[in-house]
Amino acid sequence: MKRKILFFLFSIFFFIKTNAQCAMCRAVLESGEDQSAAEGINDGIVFLMAVPYILVATIGYIIYRKYNQPNKKKNTKENLS
Repeated sequence: MKRKILFFLFSIFFFIKTNAQCAMCRAVLESGEDQSAAEGINDGIVFLMAVPYILVATIGYIIYRKYNQPNKKKNTKENLS
């Protein structure tokens, strides 16, 4: 389980390069001389795209933990018998 979590974190935080611009945005930004603006827009799009995925994953994890939690009261009753 730890190996899967570690792989997931490395794949999320250590990506090489992601192009997230649409074709029209890319054409307009590449026609200009300032390439740092294009890189800044690209990074902004990636960060805006990542937030909903992180929220959905967090909510899914909370629901998973809630429904797969052992019932402590049930275990104590079985131990007393």
